[in-house]
Amino acid sequence: QVQLVETGGGLVLPGESLRLSCAASGSIVSINAMGWYRQAPGKQRELVARITSGGSTNYVDSVKGRFTISRDNAKNTVYLQMNSLKPEDTAVYYCNVDGVVTKVGWYHEVWGQGTLVTVSS
Repeated sequence: QVQLVETGGGLVLPGESLRLSCAASGSIVSINAMGWYRQAPGKQRELVARITSGGSTNYVDSVKGRFTISRDNAKNTVYLQMNSLKPEDTAVYYCNVDGVVTKVGWYHEVWGQGTLVTVSS
């Protein structure tokens, strides 16, 4: 069974930075894409950033130039560096991986439990 453990959320002031990490475990052989979604109170979950196994990235327009997604394939870990944070970035951030090949099976999609990011003065 594939599990995702997210770390790095917290409370910061506007303009500050945070780095989220998501480590996948479970006899993993390879992961196709890794990404971060977020859900603010009263809003739908949205894709924030995604990175493929080849390193191609895409971002929601509202975070372009401020957030950077990266991955360490050897550690099966994806990161989200968030700079110049704004109050509107406040949300629960969820890690997502898809196309996971393990030694015992294949998983279409796996979600993390979520980590809260609060940007407030």
